[in-house]
Amino acid sequence: MIDFKEKANLIWKVADLLRGDYKQSDYGKVILPMTILRRLDCVLAPTKQKVLDYLPRVRTISDSAKDLVLNEKSGHNFHNRSKYDFEKLKADPDNIAANLRNFINGFSVSAREIIEYFNFDDHIERMDDPKADILFQVVKQFADIDLSNMQPIETGYVFEDLIRRFSEQSNETAGEHFTPREVIKLMVNVLFNSDNDILTQPGIVKTLYDPACGTGGMLSIGEAYLYELNSKAKLEVFGQEINPESYAICKSDMLIKGQNPANIKFGNTFTVDGLEDEHFDYMLSNPPFGVDWKKAKNIIQKEKDNKGFAGRFGAGLPRINDGSLLFLLHMISRMKADGSRIGIVFNGSPLFTGQAESGESNIRKWIIENDWLETIIALPDQLFYNTGISTYIWIVTNKKLSERKGKVQLINATGKKDEELMTEGKRDFNRFWEKMIKSLGNKRKKIAEDGDEKGIGFITKLYGDFEENEFCKIYPNDFFGYWRITVEQPLKDENGNIVTDSKGDMKPDKNLKDYENISFLRSVQTHGRASLTPQTIEKYFEREVKPHLPDAWIDESKTKIGYEINFTKYFYEFKPLRSLEEIKADILALEQQTVKLDKKVLG
Repeated sequence: MIDFKEKANLIWKVADLLRGDYKQSDYGKVILPMTILRRLDCVLAPTKQKVLDYLPRVRTISDSAKDLVLNEKSGHNFHNRSKYDFEKLKADPDNIAANLRNFINGFSVSAREIIEYFNFDDHIERMDDPKADILFQVVKQFADIDLSNMQPIETGYVFEDLIRRFSEQSNETAGEHFTPREVIKLMVNVLFNSDNDILTQPGIVKTLYDPACGTGGMLSIGEAYLYELNSKAKLEVFGQEINPESYAICKSDMLIKGQNPANIKFGNTFTVDGLEDEHFDYMLSNPPFGVDWKKAKNIIQKEKDNKGFAGRFGAGLPRINDGSLLFLLHMISRMKADGSRIGIVFNGSPLFTGQAESGESNIRKWIIENDWLETIIALPDQLFYNTGISTYIWIVTNKKLSERKGKVQLINATGKKDEELMTEGKRDFNRFWEKMIKSLGNKRKKIAEDGDEKGIGFITKLYGDFEENEFCKIYPNDFFGYWRITVEQPLKDENGNIVTDSKGDMKPDKNLKDYENISFLRSVQTHGRASLTPQTIEKYFEREVKPHLPDAWIDESKTKIGYEINFTKYFYEFKPLRSLEEIKADILALEQQTVKLDKKVLG
């Protein structure tokens, strides 16, 4: 693999030319399209002359037919029929603006449209203005950067490193644009794991979709995984992206790889669904964390009201300030009837936010009761560039293996237990993450990508083994459901007598109203082992409430059903408090250290 950081550094240096004429926050408007143009130029270089030599033969045919013929000559899904390339542009500084426009217009339609999303013609004019006069210098420096012989994943690394830097310069959120590659690799490993036998069949064709595809990282790694597994397999990729720069980069990546760039759509997935009639075998996504959906509220609410479960949002709507669950609802609507698998990254909010019968709770209820939630993996913190918070991978599918039906697997891959053992000197490495030599924003950890004893391999094995251990819990679907009951107590007068209404029924005291969450399943000890057994509201009430509040009753008209996943609680391990002797010994040791330091300082 090339040193993508070196390539990104070379490109980043070109941005110095823009200083004074552009705000730092606008550097990307020049550097990103120029990087795409230079990358396309390098890809086409070996066959460029062949295209130019054949051009006279097709001058009289339509542009669409011309594109097909010349694409074949270039050996790619695109070509450039301008006489210019970056070397020739560099050789004519006096006509740089006109020649650069000629070069851009020489691309076939699919490639030319990508550059149009940057409104780059305005920047050509701006940089060529005598007051700036930097256009030639920018082109010249890019001409000296070799972007040939790069794999698609390497190209993605370069673009995403640049986006991260530009986002930091403008105080934007870099994490809205891309996901750490090792996280995507883990998701792909788990997503494809149970289908490996199917995917190794000769000539197999599958589809992969990302409704918030960014620069296309998840699509690229998914494609690479399948190709490594089966070089004769084909994965058709689809996506949609709302950010124009990320969309353009993703589309150029698809173009270079030979994928159909028309499968990548631009716009808001919720308001303008570019792939409304499509269904997919696999889906992956890392939607923005905690982003509100106010702008799309009217359209989403209208679809829910008019279509119900025939649309995407029949199960419910999350609170307006966090629309991440909307992406999962959208992806579920794109599952094939004969089976699809979904991998999506969330923060902790979708696990437990919202009380019983709230939008979030109803969405969880719908997914779990349909037996679609297969696995949730808790990841280490400090993995993402824009946030240090904890994140979770959800695997959702309508084709669970027989042994997984009716169950949900939880994997604790945070590595916190190993971190404690390392501190105590009982382990020499963490099985789930390793510290980065240099932080990237908030990203201070990474998941190891090699071997089966740690990182991606270890987590994938935990998933595939489907066995309970210190890192893996397996629960029946009902384990996550509960009743939320309203407990009333009688109103009493100043003499302590219960107040009744005209029918003789006790009046409730509004100040003593309380609520209880009662799990569908109760944990009981049998022969020293814990097991789960169904319980009823009545038995719970008699056992847990009545002994303490003998006059209390349940207002059954207000009972609600909820679902939540209290991940931390399920993996909690009680740690006994240290003895007084241990604490006293530590205090004495600290006092001795303080005395020594005082003597050293005071002489």
